[in-house]
Amino acid sequence: MTSLLHIDASARPGRSDRVPHGSHTRRLTARFVERWNALRPGGELIRRDVGLHPPAPVTGEWIHAAFTPDSAREPWMHKVLAESDSLVDELLRAELIVIGAPMYNFGLPAQLKAYVDNIVRVGRTFGFDRSREGVPYWPLLAGRGIRVAVLSSRGDYGYAEGERFAHLNHAEPGLRAALGYLGNTEVESGAAEYAECADERLAASIARAEAAVD
Repeated sequence: MTSLLHIDASARPGRSDRVPHGSHTRRLTARFVERWNALRPGGELIRRDVGLHPPAPVTGEWIHAAFTPDSAREPWMHKVLAESDSLVDELLRAELIVIGAPMYNFGLPAQLKAYVDNIVRVGRTFGFDRSREGVPYWPLLAGRGIRVAVLSSRGDYGYAEGERFAHLNHAEPGLRAALGYLGNTEVESGAAEYAECADERLAASIARAEAAVD
């Protein structure tokens, strides 16, 4: 049985194929899950909507607690890290992850960045030792075989690798960097573009993205 972690990060609550002004990334991730369910009946689906229910951002107390060894943590530290622990537990249960990651102002939505900051955890998803020779940190998820699909949407076009605005795309590359830091290097992606145009170019781009999902 495969476990799929489904993460949506759009601030828009509905899917663009069902409601006016709905989210294209929610549309794509929903299609991914529907196809996965058809191929893997009985698999475990873990749902996390950080777009509508964003994790709390990292604070000074969070950092203090996270970098305190578990055996030395005070009760308040466990409380501060409780949400992060739940998010990491979900991540560790998954064999496959699909993330709806719309581009907001050339980067990730703040809600998704808050999620990333909560799952990049010393001692849980990456190791750190100042006395270690060479690089003092290493990925703890390497070798687990976790596969990731990142499905994005963009108002304009030309943000893919090698295209005219690739240098401005800090959304998928930023997510790939964080996931790779943890050891999740098998990442594939697809995107719908021309959202601001809302014409036949958008429709064609969504069709291509849906074909990539399939």
